[in-house]
Amino acid sequence: MKKISLILLIPVFLLVLISCSGNQEKKVADSRTITEKVLKDKIAGGWAGKMIGVTYGAPTEFRAQGKTFNDSIKWVPTDVKGSIWQDDIYVQLTFLMTMDRYGIDAPAKKFQELFAKAGYQLWHANVQGRKNYFDSIFPPMSGHPDYNIHADDIDFQIEADYIGFMCPGMPQTANKIADKIGHIMNYGDGVYGGIFVGALYSEAYFESDIRKLIDKALLSIPTESDYSKIIKDVLLLHNQYPNDWHSAWNELEAKWGNVDICGAGEPFNIDAKLNGAFIVMGLLYGDGDPAKTMEIATRCGQDSDCNPSNAMAVLGVIKGLSGLPSTYREAVQAIGDSLFINTSYSYNKAVEQTLKYARGLVIENGGQATDSELIIKIQASQPFALEDAFPKLVFDHNVSVFDKGGWEFKGKWENFKKNSKDVQAMVSGNKGDEAVLNFEGTGVSIVGNWFKDGGKADVYVDGTFKRTIDAYFYFANQTHTGMDMYHITNLSLGKHTVKIVVKGEKRPEATSANFYISKAVVFKTADKTNVNYKFSFQK
Repeated sequence: MKKISLILLIPVFLLVLISCSGNQEKKVADSRTITEKVLKDKIAGGWAGKMIGVTYGAPTEFRAQGKTFNDSIKWVPTDVKGSIWQDDIYVQLTFLMTMDRYGIDAPAKKFQELFAKAGYQLWHANVQGRKNYFDSIFPPMSGHPDYNIHADDIDFQIEADYIGFMCPGMPQTANKIADKIGHIMNYGDGVYGGIFVGALYSEAYFESDIRKLIDKALLSIPTESDYSKIIKDVLLLHNQYPNDWHSAWNELEAKWGNVDICGAGEPFNIDAKLNGAFIVMGLLYGDGDPAKTMEIATRCGQDSDCNPSNAMAVLGVIKGLSGLPSTYREAVQAIGDSLFINTSYSYNKAVEQTLKYARGLVIENGGQATDSELIIKIQASQPFALEDAFPKLVFDHNVSVFDKGGWEFKGKWENFKKNSKDVQAMVSGNKGDEAVLNFEGTGVSIVGNWFKDGGKADVYVDGTFKRTIDAYFYFANQTHTGMDMYHITNLSLGKHTVKIVVKGEKRPEATSANFYISKAVVFKTADKTNVNYKFSFQK
């Protein structure tokens, strides 16, 4: 794990009082004083922004893949009531519940345990983090690319908000918390997504200029990372096309549109960095206007409920709840005591508890607190350690189990039809049955189903036993098709063999010992981005 040391701040003796846009803040050299009333208002604005933004974009989610969303967006503020069912909110509320029960310094495994056992459904890096818990794979390996092909996905980016909300002016403290929580389900750019948005919130308490805010948040992630590079490209494009986000989007898509490992070979892209770039586009081209910010972040496409949610939360911290449009504010307050699914948290409780933790972290990090105000020791940003989940790994081709000359099945494998439709996979629960694939590349993902009747299988690569995997999944009454059953990367370029051997064994709660395979995704090594593409204005 990375160690992020806090800088030593020189005691402040000379107080220089300045007005700060009516926010009742006083600048004190390397400290800032903020009234508890203003701090609570900003925290309330951040949580409200999340709820507003996610419901604004929810009907458009993944309806525009590799293109902008050009249909009408039908939303009214009272639609915010739907936020109680959104994973953008409920996952991080479980992390707050963990802090309430075990303390803010609880080990990462406790945070993983409570969200793994929660009754709500999960997807992508989160659901792999859940399955890893029940397969006895714990943080940080639960988010590591060896055990989570979704390591670069958006998950931590959409649920790190509470970290930034409770770290006003303290990006180093936010990084420390993000290191622990982010590696439950993510790694590399997937973790940087959460760090970046957390830093946006942390800095937004005392910085309202959007461009300066983004520049400051970038200081919390390594400049060598692809995440940093794509955000800087958005800044560059905004300079060139300050009034034309469509042209900026087209050039960004041409360079970075093919970066997703999870959605390899498909227009679908849930990668944290591309969606993070869309957050930034919404903020830059939104000019501080909530409606415009949400619309642009949504129309950029892909995970278009999460992105306006993050962008709107940034504006919520900057403006405070009191600074949001009255219809937005009233809609949130109307459901202030409604519980988010499978949590003990409402909006009002989230605000109160975040304020409590913010006070504690301010004091713990050298600040002071009275009944009416806090003096915060401002922290200079420090970049997180460099991680790369899948260096230069790109999609090459798919091999369906029904492709001629592809897979070889030995034993009593049968065709599996889901809902009496077309054949979807091959399945066997017979001990010793084998599925063998010869491929050429530097990595492969074996894709199949996680079902209630899933059983175990052994995996061999080039004749060497790797590990036993388990196809069982029935948590929160959820099953999954098209899941990564096993993957391996960083192989030498050349021909390889992967063999799956059914064990005929199962965990006690499984109804059978079946193992499902639908295809293999083969990867190769190349430059992820279109490095040959140069922005049209660059000569």
